[in-house]
Amino acid sequence: MLQNQYGSRGFRFFLWFMLAFLVIAVFVKLDRIAFFDNLIIHVVQSAESPALTSLAKGLSLVGSSKLAVGISLLAMALLFFVLKRRVELLLFLAVGLGSQLLNTMMKGWFHRERPSIHRLIEQAGYSFPSGHSMAAFSLYGVLAYLLWRHMRNRRERIVLLVFTVLMTGGIGWSRIYLGVHYPSDVIGGYAASGAWLMLCIAIFEAYRNSRKLKIA
Repeated sequence: MLQNQYGSRGFRFFLWFMLAFLVIAVFVKLDRIAFFDNLIIHVVQSAESPALTSLAKGLSLVGSSKLAVGISLLAMALLFFVLKRRVELLLFLAVGLGSQLLNTMMKGWFHRERPSIHRLIEQAGYSFPSGHSMAAFSLYGVLAYLLWRHMRNRRERIVLLVFTVLMTGGIGWSRIYLGVHYPSDVIGGYAASGAWLMLCIAIFEAYRNSRKLKIA
């Protein structure tokens, strides 16, 4: 019953994330979100300082594909060789690879140019949705889900949740601060990645529940 409830809740979250992404995507496609983007960019970049610039570059590096691949390989090795969680490994792979594929497809479809207001670094490629934001939400989101399932201590779960939110949010903030993404790119990336993550989790929970019913 609890697994059914979780799978159903995961699917509802998928729908909410998907709706959020569709709303943002429509505004981006119709070019009706400039006021919001420029306002947030002004607020974020008005706090520019050497310390914040160093922090933003560090967080942007943490969210880069090279480091994400390294963390993913380590997590996959632990799941396969140490914890023997082969089904969870499949979930991890589906979330990560699917998120990357979706980002590539959507950037090619939207063809949104990056902001040129005030760039602190140079970045190639299209802007919407943010690849760093999608990768961070997928990677830290699925890791948090897998770890949460094996944690029973409330304090540990709170620490895990805070860390996940700070890392994911910090990476998104860094892309706006450095001037390589619009806020709508970041939010759209979170929404798209969140939808994919929730769909994968809902399918994973449904599969686990069906296996338990067969064994019973």
